[in-house]
Amino acid sequence: MMRLALGIREKSCLLSRSLGVSSIGVASAIGRGEGRGSSAIHTFKAKAMLMGEEEWRFPPQHQNSQPGKEYLMKPRPLFSNPNYKPSGKLHGKVALVTGGDSGIGRSVCYHFAMEGATVAFTYVKGVEDIDAHDTLKIIKESKGEGSRDPIAIPTDLRYSKNCKDVVDEVIAKYGHIDVLVNHPAMQYYVYSYTLEEITEERLEYVFRTNIFSYFFMTRHALKHMKEGSAIINTTSILAYNPSPPSWLDYISTKGAIVSFIRGLGLHLVGKKIRVNGVAPGPIWTPFQASALNDEDIATFGSLVPMNRAGQPYEVAPSYVFLASEDSSYFTGQVLHPNGNFFYTHKCYLNMHLGDDLVDAPK
Repeated sequence: MMRLALGIREKSCLLSRSLGVSSIGVASAIGRGEGRGSSAIHTFKAKAMLMGEEEWRFPPQHQNSQPGKEYLMKPRPLFSNPNYKPSGKLHGKVALVTGGDSGIGRSVCYHFAMEGATVAFTYVKGVEDIDAHDTLKIIKESKGEGSRDPIAIPTDLRYSKNCKDVVDEVIAKYGHIDVLVNHPAMQYYVYSYTLEEITEERLEYVFRTNIFSYFFMTRHALKHMKEGSAIINTTSILAYNPSPPSWLDYISTKGAIVSFIRGLGLHLVGKKIRVNGVAPGPIWTPFQASALNDEDIATFGSLVPMNRAGQPYEVAPSYVFLASEDSSYFTGQVLHPNGNFFYTHKCYLNMHLGDDLVDAPK
C-alpha cells in the first residue's frame, strides 16, 4: 500500500477542516441533516461572513429558484476569452444547443458562432428570458461570416413533444442539424443521509430534465443528422467522483449520461455520427448560484488543486473540439475540464473515514 502524499491535497484537506466543508464545499452542517430553513441560511451566511471578504472565492449569494439567472450573479460568469483565436472550425454547420442561454451553454453558443456555426439554442420561457435575450445579442455580434442569424427557442425539454417541436423549428429555419449539444440540468441538495427527502415528484423532475431530455432531443434530431454530424452531452465530474450525500439524484442522472454517451457512440458508429461528452468540474455558472448556499459560494473552488473555480470560457473549447473535424477519431469519449479535481474525493474520505481506509494500492 502506498499512501498518497500530495502537499496540495493536505493543504486542501486542512482548509476544508478549518471551514467545515466537504470536498465540493458542502457545509458540514448539511452532512448532519440541517435543512435549508431560514435559520440554516442565516447560519451559512454568518459562517461565510466570518471568513472575511479577502477569503471569499465569490460573494455569498443564493437564488431561490431554478434554473438560475446569470444577470443576477455577482460577479458575472466569463463566457469569452479575449485571447481565443477562431479559425472557422464549424463554418457552414448548424448547431442546436439546449440550455444555451447562460453559463457554459452561453459560452458554447458564443464559441460556436465565432467558429462559423449557425446557432439555435433553447431556454426556459418566463424564467430565462433576460439571459436568452442577452445571449442572442452576443451571438449575433460574434457570428462568423456566412453564418445565419441565431434563434432562441423557449420550451420545456422534459417532454418528447416539446423536443420534437424544437427540432422541427430548427429544420424549418435552417434545413439540417450538424451538431446537437444536450446541456440542460438541475440539482437539489440532499440534506440527510437518507433517501426520504427525494420524493417521487422531485426524482421524476430531475431525471426528466437531466437525462430524459437528452434521449428525446437526440431521437428527434437524429432524423435530420447525416454522416459527419456530432452529438455532445454534458455530464459532470460527479459522475466519476460522487461526493455523498449532497447531490444523489443529480449524480445518478450524470452517471446515466456517461452510459448514454458510451452506448449511443457504439449505436451510431456505423452511421459515422460521433457521440461524446464533457464532464466539467466546479465552474462558476447560474447553476451554482441557484443550488448552493452562502458558505458554499464563498468557498466555491477552494479545494481544487488550481485553487479556484473554472469559468465557462475555459470549458467551451472542449465542445468546439468535439463538434469539429479535429475530433474525428473520438466517439464514446468524455473530456474533463475540472482543474484536476479528482483527488479531492479521497481527501473527503480521509476527513470522515480515516486515512487507513483510503490508501491507494501500489
